[in-house]
Amino acid sequence: MTDRITERITERPRAEPAVFWGGLVVVVAVFLAGAWQRRWIADDGLIVLRTVRNLIAGNGPVFNAGERVESNTSTLWTYLVYLTHEVVGYRLELVALGLALTLSMIAVACAMLGTRVMYRGTRRAPAGGPMLLLPLGVVVYIMLPPARDFASSGLETGLVICWIGVMWLGLQRWARAPHREYRFGLPAVGTSAMAFIAGLGPLVRPELALAAVVFLALLAASQQSWRHLGWLVAIAGTVPVVYQIWRMSYYALPYPLTAVAKDAGGSKWDKGAQYLWDLLSPYVLLLPLAVVLVAGLVSLWAVRRSDPAASGSRRRRGGVTGDDDEGGGLLRLRSRVRSTPVVTVAFLVVAVIMLAYVTRVGGDFMHGRVLLPSLFLFLLPVSVVPLPVGPARGVGDARVRRVAVPVVAGAWLVVVGWAVTVQVVQDPFRDEPESITAAGIVDERQYYIQRTGHQHPLLADDYLDFPRMRALVREVSTNRTGAVFLPVPGFQDRWDVVAYDRPMPGLAPFELPDDPLKTVVFLNLGMTSMNLPLDVDVYDTVGLASPLAAHTDRMEDGRIGHDKFLPYDWVLARTGVVEDPVNFPRWIDVNWVNQAEVALTCPATEALIDSYSGPLTLEKRWSNLVNAFSFAEYRINRIPAYEVQRCGLPMPEEVEKYQGTR
Repeated sequence: MTDRITERITERPRAEPAVFWGGLVVVVAVFLAGAWQRRWIADDGLIVLRTVRNLIAGNGPVFNAGERVESNTSTLWTYLVYLTHEVVGYRLELVALGLALTLSMIAVACAMLGTRVMYRGTRRAPAGGPMLLLPLGVVVYIMLPPARDFASSGLETGLVICWIGVMWLGLQRWARAPHREYRFGLPAVGTSAMAFIAGLGPLVRPELALAAVVFLALLAASQQSWRHLGWLVAIAGTVPVVYQIWRMSYYALPYPLTAVAKDAGGSKWDKGAQYLWDLLSPYVLLLPLAVVLVAGLVSLWAVRRSDPAASGSRRRRGGVTGDDDEGGGLLRLRSRVRSTPVVTVAFLVVAVIMLAYVTRVGGDFMHGRVLLPSLFLFLLPVSVVPLPVGPARGVGDARVRRVAVPVVAGAWLVVVGWAVTVQVVQDPFRDEPESITAAGIVDERQYYIQRTGHQHPLLADDYLDFPRMRALVREVSTNRTGAVFLPVPGFQDRWDVVAYDRPMPGLAPFELPDDPLKTVVFLNLGMTSMNLPLDVDVYDTVGLASPLAAHTDRMEDGRIGHDKFLPYDWVLARTGVVEDPVNFPRWIDVNWVNQAEVALTCPATEALIDSYSGPLTLEKRWSNLVNAFSFAEYRINRIPAYEVQRCGLPMPEEVEKYQGTR
């Protein structure tokens, strides 16, 4: 029966490409439909857009004008949104949504195309007899709810998996193409493109430097001249190295502030294991992964058994012995680097490295988000699986096909059944309340749907229905004196407005300033900053946009991504907003504020603050460049009194706490 089916398929030469291209179109369409059904922009996605707004306004790539702070983890995503906006001119939220969806679709298409090259080869290097390529592993990814959630979200996930997908397709083609060097050792266009894109990895996300190193090592280890290697190093390294020098001289840090805030080099294996299980458990994800793995191994075995060209190649390689006499073993080894198996293994190695890194740092607070690139990497070699077709080449070949066809068909049915079950059970518009788990993890999209009342919170305006937002916008817009706005603990719609009681420089007493200084402190940094003008400084308490908070130590057993907290007293001390303690809210301890004022005079802390807020002279750039790593390692104690003691400063005299009614 199997032989009759394959014979009918081979009678129509166009059936094979039709099956693959039809599958690719269906996969992209299903992924797009699922992502559109769950479209949204996360609060963290809005953080990116605040920086883009400052770029458009001419304030530079900063979060708050006047402070050189890199609050976005993905440098390339920030500038990609900015440049696209400059071209199309649409609202920033819609630009981010369109870009994220487009890049996510390109990613899955490149995954399938790269695997097709892996199995079938190219026109110049065909790989064996006819075969059908059926979508399998890619179905697992596109049907996973977190993958659909973060195909939009305004975050860089789409860019990350697109970078991975492009590298997969490019390196698989590189493995099949013959080595070429032009005059002066110039590499071929395809090889140059791969080197350049690989070099962009750290700008896509800093941890992708781990993947970029593996991919670039692959390019460097293949057989080539020293001139050719030099060109590859220059092509891959110029952009990231130039940007790194600029970043260190401008921001006074060797990586984004988010890496400092989250201590990206820290170790929390237990939290990471909980985060991994939080993705695997609710979707029974181990089932489709195991089925896809078995189907991939069986189909690969079937193709290799039915491919005489591959076996002949193995025999030819086994018969080469003469090169060893002249040290040809190393040359032969380097020539084999440029091969499909080595490239495929390299991607699996990167998948393991990325998974280990994410687990080591403790994962994330958003359900599934930072594990998606690792999952995507693992599924690349089985994103599509081959079935050999055409007349069987003997009894053994026929027996192989009788095993392969039922196994792959059964695996496909299991994966489709799993996908349908997940789609039905994981209703995107479920009514039960979404809460943060004991491990600090939350379904971020569902959380904001329920807190805002919008099924698709896309625009910053949609987040005005989040608790406290409308009240904040009203308080800020009506304030004419300048103030620090603090959320009142225990209330969902109240803000304490700590107005300036000190005369503004150059103003007479009780004279209103034309440009009052306004500062807001709130954990939900994105929605807050995008619903307020750029002349309002916005800070958080965990350090994504607040350097002082980022440079505190992590709290034990704190929520991942939120395990730092800088008390509001530091902001009040830094702004110098109040002179008379009577004007403080009753829940603010004036002694903590006084101690924070003293702690801010610590010479090392003053140097840190000056590095990102002082005038950017040439001397300042050089100082920042030289001291960037030491600034990154610098830590303060979040308790002002302890910080005063750490710096050896005189402790201010304690005063009686005001017990008013504010």
